[in-house]
Amino acid sequence: MSSTLTDLRRKIGGAGDLESVVRTMKAVAASNISQYENSVRALKDYTRSVELGLSVCFRENGFAPQTQKKEKQTETKKIDILVFGSDQGLVGRFNDIIADETIKKIETLPGQPTLWAVGERLHTCLTSADLTPSGCFAVPNSIKAITPLVGQILLEIEQHDNPETIAELHLLYNRATSGAIFEPYYQQLLPLDESWHRRLIDLSWPTHHPPDIMGGHEATLRALIREYLFISLFKAMAESLAAENASRLAAMQRADKNIGELLDELRKNFSRVRHSRMDEELFDVIAGFEALKNPPHSFSRK
Repeated sequence: MSSTLTDLRRKIGGAGDLESVVRTMKAVAASNISQYENSVRALKDYTRSVELGLSVCFRENGFAPQTQKKEKQTETKKIDILVFGSDQGLVGRFNDIIADETIKKIETLPGQPTLWAVGERLHTCLTSADLTPSGCFAVPNSIKAITPLVGQILLEIEQHDNPETIAELHLLYNRATSGAIFEPYYQQLLPLDESWHRRLIDLSWPTHHPPDIMGGHEATLRALIREYLFISLFKAMAESLAAENASRLAAMQRADKNIGELLDELRKNFSRVRHSRMDEELFDVIAGFEALKNPPHSFSRK
């Protein structure tokens, strides 16, 4: 009986420690979600500034969208797909869902696209599906780490692609929808087509005094376009991280509920066993008292 109580105490202690870890992870995930969502909201103002700068460049000197000749479309088009996943576990089907979406998207694209993965676990999912990414990037663990990652991604893709080809860049990532729910999201970032150009041309400058372009127009335009790409990748990474933490939060909430139910059951068992032991000890005391009260009769010798 004592060994049973000891085992139950040990199990209750272990479950309690695990509950503390899970609740800490829940708090961290919730905090991360808030930070990444705030960074995306803060990025909107900067995005607006970059788009206004591009609008000025387009109106003053025009812009040739990245169109391609029909006769060279199948020969020169270079397609890159950048997929965002996770490095860490406890995220449910986060990586599986975006990997499945990637497979569907590849089937709709011509030729053999070049695949890039962000996240070791996503890389494993893609490899298991007979897809071989050309590179794998580590998932940043903070907002500050997103900036160097985006710079590395842009550099790797630029070095990998032939500058003379007309590239397409497709993004695939999960983004949060409501609460702890997320869904896969697709965006074609390149080429910068006519509709994108027209949308920016139609932007009006917020004051009555339009700015002047300082320095070379082409250099300014290139810098603004690169900044536009940087913003788009930063936003995709931040939204993916928010969705990852939302998925982890949902997993931790389920774990917390299960651990709570297990603790309730263990405590009930502990109380039942302890009461049973107390009853047995009480019965032993009563039996001993009765034995002392009514001692057995001694037999006399003949």
